[in-house]
Amino acid sequence: QVQLVESGGGLVQPGGSLRLSCAASGFTFSVYAMSWYRQAPGKERELVATITPAGGTTTYADSVKGRFTISRDNAKNTVYLQMNSLKPEDTAVYYCNAARVRPYFVYWGQGTQVTVSS
Repeated sequence: QVQLVESGGGLVQPGGSLRLSCAASGFTFSVYAMSWYRQAPGKERELVATITPAGGTTTYADSVKGRFTISRDNAKNTVYLQMNSLKPEDTAVYYCNAARVRPYFVYWGQGTQVTVSS
């Protein structure tokens, strides 16, 4: 069955770094755009970053540009989110998302907690 399993979350001090991973299985990873979303307490889920199926194009939310980098390894069916210069406002549950348009399919991971605090 389809699985997206996130890992790498945790507690980090402001200014620190974390690298999230999302291991995919059960579908053809290389034809899906992959994204990271996040949801902070009391807020709506927001799109953080997206990478196209071949990895040629990436897009970012303005709030993370220059600090976060999304990448993927299609040989390992894994997408990553390198997060640098973390701020307390980056605290949220981070979710991995896989999506394709034709036909339309969307899959979600279970989320991993990232807490930025001193």
